[in-house]
Amino acid sequence: MVQESGYGVVWAAARAEVLSPDEQATPLAKRPYDGRHAGISLWLASGVAPAECARRAGHSIAVLLRVYAKCIHGDEDHANRLIAERLQRRPD
Repeated sequence: MVQESGYGVVWAAARAEVLSPDEQATPLAKRPYDGRHAGISLWLASGVAPAECARRAGHSIAVLLRVYAKCIHGDEDHANRLIAERLQRRPD
């Protein structure tokens, strides 16, 4: 059991344990609530329709995209690969 005043200390220790020094220098998982952001961002990155993500999160699509889509971290290579694959399938 962690007292409310101790959350920050415990979270900082856990963050230091699992993140690389470079990741620790970023805002990635700075607060326990960031887990919600990560989960909803995972839904988006997994291809769940934004309308469904918004419904599950209890938000409008506008709020979803403004707040959560920016939390997606490290998917640039995957996005580039998907775009390149789609462009290669274009008819001649």
